Amino acid sequence: NSFLLVFQIKAFDLEQSLQEVTEKYEKEKQKRRALHNSLVELRGNIRVHCRIRPLLPFDTAAGHSISQERQRNVSEKVAHAVDDETVLVKCSRPGHASINKTFQFERVYSASESQDTVFADVAPLLTSLLDGYNVCIMAYGQTGSGKTYTMLGPQLEENFAFSTEDESELGIIPRAAQEVFRLISEKPPGSYWVEVSVVEVYNNEIFDLLAKDSFGKVFGVKRDVVTNREGKSDVPLLMHETVENASEFLHLVNKGLQLRVRHPTLVHAHSSRSHLVVTLTITTIVSADNFGISWEDEQMSQRLNKEVSCTFPQKMRDNKSTSSSRASSPAQLEATEKMKQVKTRLQLVDLAGSECVGMSGVTGAALRETSFINRSLSALADVLGAIAEQRSHVPYRNSKLTHLLQDSVGGDAKLLVMLCISPHQKYLTESMQSLGFGTRARQVQRGQVKKKNFPVQSKAK
Repeated sequence: NSFLLVFQIKAFDLEQSLQEVTEKYEKEKQKRRALHNSLVELRGNIRVHCRIRPLLPFDTAAGHSISQERQRNVSEKVAHAVDDETVLVKCSRPGHASINKTFQFERVYSASESQDTVFADVAPLLTSLLDGYNVCIMAYGQTGSGKTYTMLGPQLEENFAFSTEDESELGIIPRAAQEVFRLISEKPPGSYWVEVSVVEVYNNEIFDLLAKDSFGKVFGVKRDVVTNREGKSDVPLLMHETVENASEFLHLVNKGLQLRVRHPTLVHAHSSRSHLVVTLTITTIVSADNFGISWEDEQMSQRLNKEVSCTFPQKMRDNKSTSSSRASSPAQLEATEKMKQVKTRLQLVDLAGSECVGMSGVTGAALRETSFINRSLSALADVLGAIAEQRSHVPYRNSKLTHLLQDSVGGDAKLLVMLCISPHQKYLTESMQSLGFGTRARQVQRGQVKKKNFPVQSKAK
């Protein structure tokens, strides 16, 4: 009995020690992550997260283009989340060199981790929007790797819109809209308004998915992308709709999604054949001078913020000049002129998946789509390579996708790439390519992202 008691005491002491060491490790890991994030900010590095999706029924289904011998050798899971920062790819196939390689990223999600967990790591970036920074979040990976699920959530079979019934399944795009409007609700009323645009890049052409015909029906209209005088990319005539809450935003995005091009392949029954770019533009109304030195001036500033922000969105919606007796007042005009608009953008990008033609089994028009998809993704890799090597010329115009995303990729936005990969051996080549892309993206140093100029509030003395 005494021996058992001594053993229990020692076991208890070991458990206590283990718990203390674990707690210290977690604290140190948090400190290290905070320091790493600060370094990422200073260097302008691209944040890269990696999500490994679960094994799905179609992973083991026999495809017409896959031989029986290959089918016998593709039952193994080869991609694993070792911890929350490391992916291990381990594979041994007859007739092939064995692979045992690790990849490090800012965050790695295992197949069991939820949409809530994924978004929890994305949410802090959204605070930067209201602090004056542009933000871009894009999902990258092969077709069928879970990009659209990660960005939007589960989609309805009949019209490809995403379902909002189960909030726990919502993806980054709807959650980001909810978070942005929550953050805005904490600010002075009337000091912000939000506009949304939805475009797709299909076969190297840009289509406005919110454009309307003369009857008010939404249909995709071809647009072009240009570089303006400031050296920024711009899409002339692009439709921007003003939205006042997350529900209005989701309604517009779902309208656009119904026009997005899809085509079934052997790898994915609802394969997206275009890159989707959803942009939220937040306009902040601020005083061109420093905020007032007295309480009365501060109250006047907030009141003017409210009046101006109520006027401008109405102009955007009605496309009419706003007539008001107040607007004709010289004092009101002078006050309005002192107001300044600061715009920040959140770009949410669901890239089309890279494809191996032999695996997907596409022919005809779908084969042409695959060619354009792969070329545009190669162009994106080329752009990142040119930035990493600090070349004098960065080939943004080699693709409409990279031209459209020029500002975000080039350093005018905090950029997060969400890699999505399949764990199955059948997709080993594609997963290794995606992990390689993410590794190279992490090494790109773009310089510190510039903050939009906000007036600094001065205090009364």
